[in-house]
Amino acid sequence: MGTFDLSLPELKKYQGINPKPVDFEEYWDRGLREIDTIDPQVSLIPAAYHHPTMECFELTFTGSHGARVFAKYIRPKHYTGRLPAIMRFHGYASASQDWTAHFGYACAGFAVAALDVRGQGGRSEDVGGVRGNTLNGHIIRGLDDPDPDRLFFRDVFLDTALLTRIVASFPEIDEGRLAAQGGSQGGALTLACSALSNIQLAAPAYPFLSDYRRVWEMDLAKNAYAELTDYFRHFDPLHDREEEIFTKLGYIDIQHLAHRIRSKVHMYTGLMDMVCPPSSQFATFNKITSPKKVILYPDYGHESLPGDSDTTLKWFIDELL
Repeated sequence: MGTFDLSLPELKKYQGINPKPVDFEEYWDRGLREIDTIDPQVSLIPAAYHHPTMECFELTFTGSHGARVFAKYIRPKHYTGRLPAIMRFHGYASASQDWTAHFGYACAGFAVAALDVRGQGGRSEDVGGVRGNTLNGHIIRGLDDPDPDRLFFRDVFLDTALLTRIVASFPEIDEGRLAAQGGSQGGALTLACSALSNIQLAAPAYPFLSDYRRVWEMDLAKNAYAELTDYFRHFDPLHDREEEIFTKLGYIDIQHLAHRIRSKVHMYTGLMDMVCPPSSQFATFNKITSPKKVILYPDYGHESLPGDSDTTLKWFIDELL
């Protein structure tokens, strides 16, 4: 097996190196209290897309800082009893995919809510409002604002929790049978959702947004992480603020949320992933204390992993239906 990262025994012990802010727990407790106070003003409108066995809806709600957040919501047209539900999250700068991309889950008997991350390729709003640069990416959005509550991904993580609460409140949904799934950014949001809401199963693939300092020290702050290098080059070329910057990024580092996860977790990792290196993924995985397993693809990188979709759907069916 080729490798460019730690050996597999080392990966299984690795605990991450990105610093954790001292007030991290209060930071996220405050965020959850904030969304407790939001009137989400939920709108659920039948979509223009029609299907003989599925009902498709445009779901919109108000998230933190007043943004209107969009998700596709799909449920089987004919069902008995209450439905389990799956929250699905997409990759960086993308969107919630076509309606048909979610029909495999709906055909199996699940309701599906597929989020559009605010300000990316879909319909959710990015209301902005931070001080400092917004150079070219969402990881660094808010780094120069003195208020860490203005970090962009704080709002996105809270959107996942609020979406889950909203879907769980629908009369057709069984709030005790909820799952989350996604890859890359979607993998990170799957884990954030699990840490910040009541999810029973989580299936993240090669999660992004983990152990930023490790990514940078491996000289892999490129591709999806390129804005980290760009930020230092433009705004801290001598790295005088390096500790401060990585510590602030620690608020939105999913490894520090991992201990809050209570769901069962199946994570998919390609050991040749040079976008989200395996050690950054294991930094999060190793901190999860709930039942978990990792499915390894020794020859694969940050790409489609054969069989992962089938395996995830079968797991969800076995556990929730």
